[in-house]
Amino acid sequence: MKKYDKIVKNAAGREVPTLINGEKHIPFQGVGKYKPKGRKYAPRIASCADYPEDGNKLVANLKEALIKAGLRDGMTISTHHHFRNGDLIANQIFDIAHELGIKNLRWFPSASFPCHEHLIPYLEDGTIHHIEGSMNGALGKFCSEGKMAGLGILRSHGGRYQAVQDGEVQIDIAVIAAPTADPFGNANGVNGPAACGLLGFALADSQYADKVIVVTDNLVPFPAIPWQIHGNYVDYVVEVDQVGIPEKIISGTTKITKSPDRLLIAEMTARFCEATGLIYDGFSYQAGAGGTALSIGNYFGEILRKNNWKARFIRAGSNKYPVEMLEEGLVEYILDGQTFDLEGVRSMRENPNHVWTSPFTSYNYHGKGNFASMVDVVVLGATEVDINFNANVVTHSDGYLLHGIGGWQNALFGKTTILPIPLFRDRIPVIRDEVTTLCAPGEMIDVIVTERGIAINPLREDLIEKAKNSGLPIKTIEQLKEEAEAICGVPDKPKLSDEIVAVIKWVDGTVLDAVRKVITE
Repeated sequence: MKKYDKIVKNAAGREVPTLINGEKHIPFQGVGKYKPKGRKYAPRIASCADYPEDGNKLVANLKEALIKAGLRDGMTISTHHHFRNGDLIANQIFDIAHELGIKNLRWFPSASFPCHEHLIPYLEDGTIHHIEGSMNGALGKFCSEGKMAGLGILRSHGGRYQAVQDGEVQIDIAVIAAPTADPFGNANGVNGPAACGLLGFALADSQYADKVIVVTDNLVPFPAIPWQIHGNYVDYVVEVDQVGIPEKIISGTTKITKSPDRLLIAEMTARFCEATGLIYDGFSYQAGAGGTALSIGNYFGEILRKNNWKARFIRAGSNKYPVEMLEEGLVEYILDGQTFDLEGVRSMRENPNHVWTSPFTSYNYHGKGNFASMVDVVVLGATEVDINFNANVVTHSDGYLLHGIGGWQNALFGKTTILPIPLFRDRIPVIRDEVTTLCAPGEMIDVIVTERGIAINPLREDLIEKAKNSGLPIKTIEQLKEEAEAICGVPDKPKLSDEIVAVIKWVDGTVLDAVRKVITE
């Protein structure tokens, strides 16, 4: 089977394959242009007659559960990433598959992390054929150097749910690591010694997979309340000594940045939002867990206090900073997609206004609306931006695939999307003539904030007019690029071959761009 075939130029002007790992895919047609047809995918109908009347679905160990689930060559195995770099279960699955001599598995994680470097030998020996999910660290490097047998496919969090819902990816066995579960399979992430917050990224897996295995280290009597995963979807339950390392769920710095440049970027972002009326009583925002984003949230809090305003909701990844705003009364709700530290876990467990969400409710583009488009201000990062406001979040300036998309693409549908980014990193300009990898068309990015000035997308004439007399350093994106190059020089283009190693999906399941192999000689 060829990795890919049938290259076409899509609506973004990028050459992409339409035959990937033997399966047909649709090229990007433009934002909002592709409309799906047909009905949602449906898993096989189950019968209660095949399950224990006493509700006890416990089996002795993960190996037995995988064998009972029918593990065989060529299957699609899914896992979730709520434990982030503290995941202990995904590696065990493929240890077992290797022991059983299983080959050509498709691994479909909601994300991978450095802890999954353990799986590289299984990619080399054919246990795993390819990965469809974000690839961080060593796995991204392995893929970028063209070493994976199949083509990698990167999707946003919402795009992953969409792919499962639409039947684009049919999961054979889903393995859900759960901090708390009962013998029937009801499970949650807010209780237990390995509490990680919520299990929303495993929702599609539980609903649509042929077989579902819940693995827990905190087995409680029925019912496990609250239940974020419903036991009615679950086939087998496994009890283990440790399901995950909660201390390693921490993402980003989870600390306010101390960098003078980053603090300046954060302050200018908040000032821009205030000057242009983007912050008001009852507004909503989304920001990440990095040091700059946390600083921006802090500045937002100061603006709210000063005006005696209250935010209606924060769309999160949560950590202690939005939790403090919730508990102070500066915000009414946190709508949480994943928790980035243990304070977020505690808050989710204790505060009814700290609400768990899933990619279905917040990010699935093939739904009857989602609340991503209702967020007023979205603050995101990027590895590169170009003069047409196109943005990259997965590859670095050297072309290596070292980050996942996550919810980044989905959040772009907020009313105003701002990228607060440094003008250069390691003396390499961030603003380019053309991004190495296209993850977002320029029409989705409204504002770029750097330490040396703010560029507003010409499409946002309203913001240009409002910022005119703000006293802020408003510049064109071309001016910012020229300033960066005057300091650092014109950056070299990455050394890439024509060979494709992965593709980037847009939120609607179409192929937005292709990632090329890095030339290492």
